[in-house]
Amino acid sequence: MSGFKSLFKQTFIYGLATVLPRMLSFLLVPLYTTKDVLSSVEEYGVISYIFAYFVLFNVILAYGMETAFFRFFNKEEESETVTGTASISLILSSLAFLAVGLLLKDQIAALVAIKVEYITLVIWILLLDALVIIPFAWLRANTKPMRYAIIKILNVAVNLGLNIFFLLALKKLAPNSAFFESLYRPHFEVNYILISMIVASGLTLALMLPFYVKLKYIFNTDLWKRMMRYAIPVLIAGVAFSVNETFDRILLKQLLPVDIADREIALYSACYKIAVVMTLFITAYRLGIEPYFFSHSKTKNPQKNYAKILEFFVAFGSIILLGVVVFADVLKRIVVQGEAYWEAMWIVPVVLLANFCLGIYHNLSVWYKITDRTKFGAYISVFGAVLTLGLNYWLIPIYSYKGSAVATLAAYAVMMLLSFYFGRKYYPIPYNLKKISTYLFVSITLSVVSFYYLRGNYLFGISALIVFLTLVFTMEKKELKQLLKQ
Repeated sequence: MSGFKSLFKQTFIYGLATVLPRMLSFLLVPLYTTKDVLSSVEEYGVISYIFAYFVLFNVILAYGMETAFFRFFNKEEESETVTGTASISLILSSLAFLAVGLLLKDQIAALVAIKVEYITLVIWILLLDALVIIPFAWLRANTKPMRYAIIKILNVAVNLGLNIFFLLALKKLAPNSAFFESLYRPHFEVNYILISMIVASGLTLALMLPFYVKLKYIFNTDLWKRMMRYAIPVLIAGVAFSVNETFDRILLKQLLPVDIADREIALYSACYKIAVVMTLFITAYRLGIEPYFFSHSKTKNPQKNYAKILEFFVAFGSIILLGVVVFADVLKRIVVQGEAYWEAMWIVPVVLLANFCLGIYHNLSVWYKITDRTKFGAYISVFGAVLTLGLNYWLIPIYSYKGSAVATLAAYAVMMLLSFYFGRKYYPIPYNLKKISTYLFVSITLSVVSFYYLRGNYLFGISALIVFLTLVFTMEKKELKQLLKQ
């Protein structure tokens, strides 16, 4: 159980590093959806469309090197050589991206239907974010979660503060000050949002400069080749994941009529944010679990611990699923300020369950990561991406964003099942399927009844939540007591 104690401690701190910043950035959704802050609902659709490309290119610019760094940092005797090789690789590839991106910015803008001025800002943001990938990974690998957390939180706090200044305060200050008047531009909201990101990312890189100052710039070609062989399948899987996660916004833009596309993207993206509680839980958990998987892979009987970890994850995730669904209409008034966005609330339970399946998949993926069979992760992810694209192309013209939500759930559920199937063959883990299935069945059933049949009946919803909490406590009472004693 001591291993669990270490895992939960790291997950808690990494959770702070993820949850607190995202709770700060979470305030941007009410800000963007408040009347008169942006020019229109469609403007939020434009922002969401741009952010979809951010997700895709962040994965491409990392090209699996972060995961490869973790694997070889724990595997190789010369960890400094691993750090130097990974850092130099990302520095060179990022600078190459900057040069090509700025050279071809006009062609890129025409291809993706985004203004050239936005493309230029996006390129600089992507560069700055790519240059801190290995420094952040190094902090995690060396178990320095507090520093990791402080820098992450500061990044989003600056981003949030600048958004509030540019979108709310500047318009009021401009008439009374020549300085602020020089900064203010009408209908410049998207630019202001991207400029805020550049400043925040630049500050983050500045705080990471001590890493680059102390770094031993050692590049081992043979090591780099081995790291890339490990990383390429991770890159393919990452691109596939980005397709599953955000490509639906891009397809909504491409497949819906021009006059409604941006609005539909805005409605979908705003209500998607209500599922952020599940996303935060999964992200914080993944940050803590990935180093844990590698560092404990050589301990005695690690499969037993991996099985128990999934059991705990499903229990907590099921509670979050049911809790968010029961109070979805309360959350929407906090998260999404404009009533015009609420018509997309139908997607909330679907998206929550989809992200829950993704979290289970991350747990199940331990088998191919620690056995160096990352190609299976690529195969599964690519299959999920193909399924996502196919279902979106089929369903969006008929059901718009509802089709996108269903496609996301189908893709993540299939990926979860495929990983479980292959994991049993190559790295058997004694999962308690009876207990896990019970949690999933009860939580999903109560969620469906609460939202789609008895929505707004808080007597039923709260009672269902209490019943489920009692069920979890009863089934996990022994393990919970042991954890609390430690």
